[in-house]
Amino acid sequence: MMKAAQWNSQRWQMTRKVAGLATTILLVAASTAFAASRFGGDDDRDDDERRSYAIGLWGDLPYSDVQALTGVPNLIADMNRHDLAFTAHDGDLKAGNATVGSVTPTTCSDALHLQGLNYFNSLKAPAIFTPGDNDWTDCDRPSNGGFSSLERLDNERALFFSTPFSLGQHHLFQQVQLTPTCLGVSGNVPCVENRRWRVGRVTYATLNIQGSCNNLCDTLPDPAEYAARNAADIAWMQETFAEAKEHHSVAVMLISQGDPGFDATDGTRGPLRNPKTLAETDGQPDGFQTFLLALRDEVVAFEKPVAYVHGDSHYFRIDKPFLNSLGQRLENFTRVETFGDNQGNGTNDVNWIKVLVDSHSREVFSYQQQIVPGNRVAVPAP
Repeated sequence: MMKAAQWNSQRWQMTRKVAGLATTILLVAASTAFAASRFGGDDDRDDDERRSYAIGLWGDLPYSDVQALTGVPNLIADMNRHDLAFTAHDGDLKAGNATVGSVTPTTCSDALHLQGLNYFNSLKAPAIFTPGDNDWTDCDRPSNGGFSSLERLDNERALFFSTPFSLGQHHLFQQVQLTPTCLGVSGNVPCVENRRWRVGRVTYATLNIQGSCNNLCDTLPDPAEYAARNAADIAWMQETFAEAKEHHSVAVMLISQGDPGFDATDGTRGPLRNPKTLAETDGQPDGFQTFLLALRDEVVAFEKPVAYVHGDSHYFRIDKPFLNSLGQRLENFTRVETFGDNQGNGTNDVNWIKVLVDSHSREVFSYQQQIVPGNRVAVPAP
């Protein structure tokens, strides 16, 4: 992985084009470079110093006015009270359909993306974001404004991913997938939303993987966009494991939006699939099997702990649903689904997960639910 000082800004400017416009990158000098080193970056010298730290995970928020105006600000204030190496939002900045009469943005307008940017930049720790289907693939629904999905993804790439640094009040330097293998309105573009970084002896990466069949169903599915992005995601995931091995990482964490489904146990929460072949069995277009097969190979070969973080199905859980082709459970794999919207209870479920990372512990990751006191509804805080 490159250090911040090695970043080739000319290559970035030549390859980084969104919506047909060249993006000019301004790299913040001394203070940003310091922040990149302070919050992880790519410097092995702090491996021992960073053997134990915490991160915050959240996503699928906000979905309503009360969540946007009360729930999420409460959550961010709660996160800011903790010492976190970084935070990560696993996508979906709004509900799947716009809400009539809402005072906060609920269509896929620029205002929605700007609201998200303001949230992320109000976090003290470096803030990571990966896009969600409600942010772009579902934006072609008439209820969401009938936008071009690719144009909305281009807009997110320009707004959230215009530099090799995270969002937030402190910045973390990241590797960026610069190969122009994804699609935008103007044709092939770099998949700049796919990021990779290390903190201590753990390797992290984001992957643009979506719900709604990963853009193969719903309104105006786009098989060409899916095929390009899926190939890019698989390549980025495989390179992540290769780098983790090269740097002797003790664990890998992958962060995406879509719930791919891992077995045939709960069709209300994700696609149903044969856990041995990983083929989808519910008759829907399968936008995940090839990725899951490649992921399974990497998890088996890596042998060390792997955490897969996603949102999408709005059900907090930590489990081990991944099997090998013989039907044996992969002991080193853990699925982590973040809290998501529950509009029926207002701000309920506007909570986050604190992950304690200890590179000297056997399982590396341990998880704490963080139920935000100001967002409790059914059972108010004492």
